[in-house]
Amino acid sequence: GAMKAGDVSCGGPCWKWTGTDLEKWSEEKMSDSIGVGMIGSGFMGLSYSQCLKAHVNGAHLVGIAGGTRAAKLAEDYAVPVFESVEGLVANDDVKAVIVATPDQYRLEITHIVAAAGKHLLVEKPMAPTTAQCDEMIQICKDAGVKLGVVKTERFRTLTNKAKALIEDGTVGDIRMMRTISAFPITLTRDIFNEREWMYDPNGGGLFMGMASHNTDFLRWLTGREVVKVFAQVNTFSDINAPAQSVMAQLQFEGGIMAHMWITSELPPPSIPSSEVRFEVIGSDAMLDFENFDFLRMGRGDSWEDVYVPEKFDWANDPKNPVRLEPHTRVIQGFIDDLQAERPIRVGGVDGRAAIEICEACLLSAKTGEAVSLPLGGVA
Repeated sequence: GAMKAGDVSCGGPCWKWTGTDLEKWSEEKMSDSIGVGMIGSGFMGLSYSQCLKAHVNGAHLVGIAGGTRAAKLAEDYAVPVFESVEGLVANDDVKAVIVATPDQYRLEITHIVAAAGKHLLVEKPMAPTTAQCDEMIQICKDAGVKLGVVKTERFRTLTNKAKALIEDGTVGDIRMMRTISAFPITLTRDIFNEREWMYDPNGGGLFMGMASHNTDFLRWLTGREVVKVFAQVNTFSDINAPAQSVMAQLQFEGGIMAHMWITSELPPPSIPSSEVRFEVIGSDAMLDFENFDFLRMGRGDSWEDVYVPEKFDWANDPKNPVRLEPHTRVIQGFIDDLQAERPIRVGGVDGRAAIEICEACLLSAKTGEAVSLPLGGVA
């Protein structure tokens, strides 16, 4: 199950403590606790607020700024609402912020937060372009603040089991990989209706929103970088936004072959088990997994179920602890790294790398040519 605040070891025989000791312990814990400001009040702003309230250790929500739902969210979590990002980060209790806004505002917000000397955990996609990612990394470096990027798929129980089967040699050398993230057009229409900012040409759109997961995940599984990309990009439907369907061939270091198919415009009922699907072909075994659905391994004569995660309804039950578990781990990792004053485990370099692969896909489609990475040809 999901971790709750009480699950952590208190470092001593808690059950023998008296009431006053416990109160003192809570106070001390609170003084060590990192105050977090929430920038953004939509679906993920709500999700992270709930994580901080119910599941994350060593951090607490201080206040909320940004978005039309900020006042309501602040009221629900009994914290103040701030009229501006500047107001939020000027608060002394805020030591770090979580940025859960549309990606086209990421750079501007990073400027404001870093100038106030506060650390940042930003949602994916890190920014709509690698140029903006580079600027964000530099701003944070210059300001001496830490930058983390949300990569939820690395923190699921299922995906960590898949990664372990690669790391312990069970799969053997990775040779080929395939990933698909597909939505039916009906769901996409709902998404665009709810999130009008998706139409903004200054943002990374639905493609980067989806593919920043897949690209990061393939890098994480292999520990390798993409060196060449060839892609086709189109919008087949009447969705008034580019790149609703992308097919890309990704060549990784060491000759690993990978194929990525991202589409938001399949006719209903879409393809089963393909929201975030991966196949990994090794020299000794094969993995087939859908991050919300199943993890199977094929070797010898048969396929076996390795793990089946608990199901949840994210749309109607966003606070479900099973849903929030990986999101909690993302924040917990960031907070733990801040507390220990060590480098952030998933930072700007990883955030940028995912965007670079996505940008290479768009560039390849535009030119009709294969594109070599790193972009700009700087080795």
